Formats: sequence, structure tokens, C-alpha cells
Amino acid sequence: MMMLEWLSKNWVEVTAAILGVIYLVLSIKQNIWLWFFGLLTSVLYIYVFLTSKFYADMSLQVYYVVISIYGWMHWQKGGKVTKELPVSSSGKMLMSWLLGSWIILWIGMSAFLMYQTDSDVPIGDGFTTAGSIVATWMLARKIKEHWIFWVIIDLVSLILYIEKSLFATSGLFLIYTTMAIVGYIEWQRDYKKRPVKQILRRFKLQRQHLHHES
Repeated sequence: MMMLEWLSKNWVEVTAAILGVIYLVLSIKQNIWLWFFGLLTSVLYIYVFLTSKFYADMSLQVYYVVISIYGWMHWQKGGKVTKELPVSSSGKMLMSWLLGSWIILWIGMSAFLMYQTDSDVPIGDGFTTAGSIVATWMLARKIKEHWIFWVIIDLVSLILYIEKSLFATSGLFLIYTTMAIVGYIEWQRDYKKRPVKQILRRFKLQRQHLHHES
């Protein structure tokens, strides 16, 4: 009875958590439908975080809705050689910009939450929100290092949600942390295979071109 009562009161959070797991599985598999499930998850979490006073995280969900549309369009566009957008690496220069952006956003968001809202976790909320903005943009561009960002973000988020008694979401982020590690391993493996895939794709296109000419 207690479990049913808890589910009836927290069904929005539970549904969002389930959709979030589907989103993450599709992310690891590089399936474009991840953006659809990500959008649904974000819409539900707008309500969850609003009622829990995670205002930065709530605003982040609005950003997720927008980036989900952008990510879908960018992945659908594909790469220069293959129809599927290939996994890429950030490189040192871009990584410096990404880390710098995370720090700047963190400082700005933490200050806003501290002085303009009644948030009782402004530093932590600002840290995870700023990092999530950067990491989700990296996912939309299919940069493999975004998984490393998520491992850090998910661990910090897990601690914050436990303190707020958001146990379904805490369980989700424990799964997120583990799967982010798996995701990096899978994307790294695919990244190493990229030159072979490009050669095979070029060879296939050349054969199709010769076939049409004949």
C-alpha cells in the first residue's frame, strides 16, 4: 500500500525517470530517436523540478526541449561522407573552450540562484546545470567526450537528489552514471572504427556511381 501511495503521488517523476533511461540507452546506441524521448523527459521534469525548487534544473529542461529539436535536425543532416553523423573528438582547443564555458556558466548561475531565488543548493544546482548545457550541446554535435562530462554531472546530481528525497530520480542518476561510462566506451570504440567506415562508404559510393554510368 505504501508503495502504491508513493507511486500515485510521484507518477510524473517515475514516468520521467523511465523515459530518461530509454533516452540514455538510445544515446549509447546513437539512435536518433533519443531526441524524441529526451524531449518528453524534459517536459515532465519541468514540473518535477519546479515543485522541488530546483529552478536552474527546471530552466535546463526548457533548454533540453530546444536542443532536442536542434539535435534531431543535426543528426538527421548526417556527415560529409556518410548519411549518419559520425562520432568526433573535441580536441584540446575546443575542450578548453568547453571547460571555460562550464566554469563561466557555473559562476553566473550559482550567483543568480544564491541571490535571486530561494534555492538551498545554489552551488550544486548551478554546477550541474552549467555542465549539462555544455554536455548536451556536445551530444548534439556527437562529440564523444560528452560522456566524461556526464559522469561528473550525474554523480553530483545523484548526491543532490538524495538530499531532496527524489529517490526515483536518484535511482535514475545512479543508472545514468554507470551507463555514461558504458556510453564512452562504446563511442570510443566506434570513433576508432571511423576511418574504416569512411573508406567503405566512399568505396560504396564509387561503385554506385560507376554502375549508373554503365
